[in-house]
Parts: sequence; C-alpha cells; structure tokens
Amino acid sequence: MVLSQFSAQEGKQTLADFFNVPKDVYPVGRLDADSEGLLILTNDTTLNHRLLTPSFAHERAYWAQVDGQVTNEAIANLQKGVTINVDGIMYATKPCKASLLSPEPIVPTRTPPIRFRKDIPAPWIQLILTEGKNRQVRKMTAAIGFPTLRLIRHRIENITIDTMQPGDMIELSKAAIYKKLLLSLTT
Repeated sequence: MVLSQFSAQEGKQTLADFFNVPKDVYPVGRLDADSEGLLILTNDTTLNHRLLTPSFAHERAYWAQVDGQVTNEAIANLQKGVTINVDGIMYATKPCKASLLSPEPIVPTRTPPIRFRKDIPAPWIQLILTEGKNRQVRKMTAAIGFPTLRLIRHRIENITIDTMQPGDMIELSKAAIYKKLLLSLTT
C-alpha cells in the first residue's frame, strides 16, 4: 500500500519511496490508500487545473471488483446516478456509464489480497465517471448493495494502464499528454 503523495507520512510508504522526480512534480488527483491504478504526475499547473476543476469534466474509467452477484437493476441504478454521502451532505451522482466486465479483466495480483469467500461471487464492473468526489466509486457500489473489494483506476480520457505494471512510470511530452487527455495546448 502506497499513499499517492510525495510528502512523508510516518509509518506509510509514499511515492517518494519509489520515484525520484523533481521537487515541483506532484500527483494530479489522488487514489485512496486502498485503491490502485493510473496516477498522473506533473509540474504543469494548467494541466492540474484542467483535471481537478469540475467544470472541465473528463472521463475516468474505474474497474471495481464487488462483493456479490451484480444485477442488471444495480447496473441501471449506477447509470442513472445514486445518492451518496459527501462530507455529511447527501449528493446525487451524475449519470455515468456502468457495465459488468465480461470476461473479467486480467490484473496484477494485489498485496494484500482481497477478502475471498468461496460461495459469494466477486465480479468486476466498470464505471466511467465525469466527476470525482471523495471515494465516489466505493460509495456508489455500496449504495446499490455491492461493496467494492478492489478498485483500479484504469483510464483518464485516453491514457490507460493497459501496458503498465504496478510501479511503472511512463514519461509523456506535454503535447502527447494534452492530446491523450483531449486538451488544447492553448487553453
């Protein structure tokens, strides 16, 4: 488990334990300590602003392994939006794209492994969101009765982890990352 930050935190591993980057590089957005997947590191303040400001909505695809046999009704509820608690206030999520992943994605082994129960299915669903509230995917799957066991951010716009392994870092030029994120270099 690695915190998606460079600043030290007693007893916890951070990005600084794995990557040597310039002091002005920081993660755009965060993954909670129990989540995995794509994280963009940059020193581009414009990119940071565009990715973190809600009015510049962009797609983020998550793979969530959930506890229980997901129903079509549950997927439909996710697609319409569900009500979750955000900082003590009830919030209706925006409609999203949601689907059962079949076949299940091939993903690296997780350490520590998720809870496994022989008689209860643990299927994978994909959620594509254009908003990013704190722990939103976990709260959404819990709201439909299927708590998240494992969560992977698979994609931000056209940047994916398809060819990556945990701990990999791929450097992209400013032009390349803006193109993949569907952003204009002039805005």
